[in-house]
Amino acid sequence: MSQSNIFIFLILIPLTFPQSAKGKDCVCDLKNSDPVFPMNKLKKVETNALQCTGTITSEKMTELDRLVLGLQQRIKQLEDNVVMLEKEDNRNIYGAVSLRIIELEIAEIQDLVDKLNRTTKNYQHLSLQTAAQLEDMKDTMVELEKFDNMLVIKKDRDNQRIKRELEQCKEEIKATAPPPTVPPARCGLGRLVSVAGPRTYSLTVYSTSYPYGAWGRDAKPAPGDENKYWLVVLSSSNVYGHFVRQYGTLSTLLLGIGPTDTYISSSNPTTNTIQGSNMVMYGNMLYYNCYYAYSVCQFNMATRAVSTVALPKDAGYNNKFPFAHLGTTYSYTDMDFATDEFGVYVIYATTSNFGNVIISKVETSNPPALNQTWSTSLHKRTVTNTFMVCGVLYATRYVDKDTEEIFYSYDTKTNEERYDLKMNIKKMQTNIEFLNYDPRDHLLYVYSDAYILTYELIFQ
Repeated sequence: MSQSNIFIFLILIPLTFPQSAKGKDCVCDLKNSDPVFPMNKLKKVETNALQCTGTITSEKMTELDRLVLGLQQRIKQLEDNVVMLEKEDNRNIYGAVSLRIIELEIAEIQDLVDKLNRTTKNYQHLSLQTAAQLEDMKDTMVELEKFDNMLVIKKDRDNQRIKRELEQCKEEIKATAPPPTVPPARCGLGRLVSVAGPRTYSLTVYSTSYPYGAWGRDAKPAPGDENKYWLVVLSSSNVYGHFVRQYGTLSTLLLGIGPTDTYISSSNPTTNTIQGSNMVMYGNMLYYNCYYAYSVCQFNMATRAVSTVALPKDAGYNNKFPFAHLGTTYSYTDMDFATDEFGVYVIYATTSNFGNVIISKVETSNPPALNQTWSTSLHKRTVTNTFMVCGVLYATRYVDKDTEEIFYSYDTKTNEERYDLKMNIKKMQTNIEFLNYDPRDHLLYVYSDAYILTYELIFQ
């Protein structure tokens, strides 16, 4: 064995060289001076990590979000109702009714506060327990890292940091232009930048019986009807509806108190029946897809008279061009109706435009008429919903069961199309069957798997 080889072995591994009695043979004893790796500590860290993952779930956090949102909405509505009660004559019977509604709301608020307190205490205990476990795991991992003689963990950390910085650099380079800017002269809101909420989240009086439906406020109410809310459920096969239910305030809708039903027809389905879940209320008129026809129906809530206007003969109807995504289609949503600061629109598709979205302005005369029309390159079956704001059409698509994304816009003033919008809507249920913008309060009204919700649009 050469002298240089002996020198190398002495550097890497401590060796001893006992000589044989005759001095002819060289025997090497290999001794590892490093301590034994504590495998039991690593297994303990893995077990604690799995327990933490199983204890803290998105469902539990969502429960807390729902309670807080519900409490905020109830308090706001209570304030509105108290102001209304102060204006009423105490000798009027309606004052007693309003007082009873306020009592019910206070009881509901107290119930929500109690639930929130219980949930918060549970989360505080869970947070303390989890923090202690995390601190223990951190100390153990620091101890185990001492066995990393080759600095693999440190190098991996450095690599991950460099990757993150590189990705951030790429995003900054590829940063897209902002969504279309709406000139202030048109409605003064600026550009849409995000969606906040939900602000309202509740089941209707029907509970989960009717997953398809629509609700909202009249975008152009008659004097005295400014606080009214309307609700339509598709009570026949999730396709047809034949009456409109109205409530005096949001709180009475949420509590199911004192509704007024106005019937379009005596049963489903028949002439003038509502087909599909897309409809809007404007000027005390309900606009919707007429039963089994490529026509817009205008239902007068006061006289119960129905007037119609036909779309082009090649327009999709009766489930030909519904909203859809890869997982499902939203049945009989060939026509979508929208309101904004400028009036009423119908959104549909035609075979001559290859199934792409068409926007037509609806003149709210009696009978109604179609006015200016715009053709887009957006295929209707790639969309889950549309709405209008200040003459700009926005389209949404399904991302997953928790997220809907506003990804597209079409400006009817400039004819500019955008496919690169990235504004997420946080869903509370899997599907959104109805979505519309109210120009009076700048909220999106949503009907989602039997739940009614509102979201706030944020403008820059």
